[in-house]
Amino acid sequence: MSPIARFSAVLIVATVVAQTAVLAQGLEVRRYNPSEWTKGRFSEVVTVNGPGKTIYLAGIGAEDENGPGGCKRPILHPGNPYEQCRYAYDKIKRLLAAHGASLADAVKQVVYVTDVRFQADVAKCRREAYGDGPIPANTFLVISALAIPGMLLEIDVTAVVGK
Repeated sequence: MSPIARFSAVLIVATVVAQTAVLAQGLEVRRYNPSEWTKGRFSEVVTVNGPGKTIYLAGIGAEDENGPGGCKRPILHPGNPYEQCRYAYDKIKRLLAAHGASLADAVKQVVYVTDVRFQADVAKCRREAYGDGPIPANTFLVISALAIPGMLLEIDVTAVVGK
């Protein structure tokens, strides 16, 4: 068996084991794609219901949610990390609200930027987005590029709400 085939087999077994564990715990996992262009590519939102609901948001950036799909998707506010951040948090707030949550329920976020010089803009934007509420555990990563040319940042958020 080739290394790739062996890896694929292990991945399939791990996925089945993980799904079985989720079912055994009485948890319900649901995946959502409010944007048409993401269907079949990745889940934009994943919720886990059990004693509470955990919501995982995929990386949210300034891609135009009404534009065409794929990597040719237009980026709003080109060259402006602060405005891209504001737009991303606007989308995050709307996605969380659609699943019964708000930024106050966020427990973890990861911010990816393409230039460390965006840190001050992102910090200001994040503070405005969270207002007087607590900011969740946060990881700030500088990477060489994001999925769509022109994206300066992307934000993953995990939120938990009680039943």
